[in-house]
Amino acid sequence: MPIRLHDSLTRSLRELKPAQPDGVFRFYNCGPTVYAAAHIGNFRTFIINDVLRRLLELEFGLGKVKHVRNLTDVDDRTIGQAKAEQRPLAEITKKWTAHFHADCTALNCLPPHAEPTATGYIKEQVSMIEVLIEQGNAYRAADGSVYFKVSSFADYGKLSRVKERELQATDTVADSDHKDSVSGFALWKAHKPAEDGDVKWPGPRGAAEGRPGWHIECSAMSKAILGDTIDLHTGGVDLLFPHHENEIAQSQCCNGTTFANHWYHSEHLLVDGTTMSKSKGNYYTLGDLTAKGYSAMAVRYALLMGHPRKQLNFTLDSLHAAESALERLRKIAQQFMAKCACTETEFSTYKHPSGIDDWSIFGLSYDALRDDLNTPMALGWLFEWANKFDFSDQDKPYRYEFEIAALSRLMFAFGFDLFVQTEKAQTPAAITALADKRWAAKQAKDFAGADALRKELAAAGWSMLDGKDGYTLEPRKR
Repeated sequence: MPIRLHDSLTRSLRELKPAQPDGVFRFYNCGPTVYAAAHIGNFRTFIINDVLRRLLELEFGLGKVKHVRNLTDVDDRTIGQAKAEQRPLAEITKKWTAHFHADCTALNCLPPHAEPTATGYIKEQVSMIEVLIEQGNAYRAADGSVYFKVSSFADYGKLSRVKERELQATDTVADSDHKDSVSGFALWKAHKPAEDGDVKWPGPRGAAEGRPGWHIECSAMSKAILGDTIDLHTGGVDLLFPHHENEIAQSQCCNGTTFANHWYHSEHLLVDGTTMSKSKGNYYTLGDLTAKGYSAMAVRYALLMGHPRKQLNFTLDSLHAAESALERLRKIAQQFMAKCACTETEFSTYKHPSGIDDWSIFGLSYDALRDDLNTPMALGWLFEWANKFDFSDQDKPYRYEFEIAALSRLMFAFGFDLFVQTEKAQTPAAITALADKRWAAKQAKDFAGADALRKELAAAGWSMLDGKDGYTLEPRKR
């Protein structure tokens, strides 16, 4: 069966296939804004896109997929962070770009084929804005800013199903860019020294110096690298309106053709049954979770346990389940490797000696992935096979070569590296110090103090188990 994915525009399952004669599948997904560490909700979207990228490469072949993921390195938040730290914008964005890349590596996400930055494509954005002005789709404001005229694009709202009466009330709230009217959005923002500092570029003809609006950045980068029409545009559901709606409007008005043939959006992540918030104490970055002793691979697994188009409730318990599942897969892989005299490094690219490419062993898992990227069903079929497989069959040893080749390929599709971080992370020094303090309080019979320190450990995500001669620490289950 072909890869079929839900299309947010048509609200239907549609086959993914390249439209250009060269047979290369072109897709763009909105990347991070590099002003702070990405949280696990962000990474749910990036990991889902990574699985999709891997699946496309298995389907169409290496070299037949071009994946672009941008970096937003100039907007209100990046400039605000630079002002808060009193450091140059480029220094802030370079720091958080490096942090993002390190997290992606730990989570085994393939690097995109191109990763443009908004500041690297200012000229392309200015050029698009000038075309939109010339065509009457955009106008210059009194302060030298430029705004897109929503009324000039008849199809505005088709992606998000925003009705005209809702647009008048919603657009101002949804889009933080300043406007002269509620039916426009900023393409170019005139420089304001008090807000922007020294961040500015020459504007479109007749406009003031300033910086691009957020929406035009993605349109210009996609056009420059992938062309006027792409096969697929992806992102989190939070970007559907106004960002992706605005991308369609400005791109199609400028280029005179369809912007994206297919749109795909992943749903929000919940943590402990509610939205993620620092004030609620349920806001996690990858660093927060690895500091609690969980592996990055367990985080990746846990973020794939729910259907991408449904809200996923993330808990620390789900990380424990993920660690156990990965250990089960690791042991199975090691048994296959022993049968086929294969090393851990060789496992990741193992192919049957005869060159046969057989998916039938894990066909149900593979079909689940090809059917709207149903990762939980694919994992379910994988473990149904694992629970039934019998390594005692010695009559047909060649079958293990089929099994290991198919398992290796399926692990590539999921992006699971079974042999990285096989040992749990060491207990953080601060947690050990807190536990030592509690143990000392208990030995001194300061039970009230010991109880208070136990609560601090629990709040930090750790359980302290007392023994006769000492204690042990474990990541806490919720």
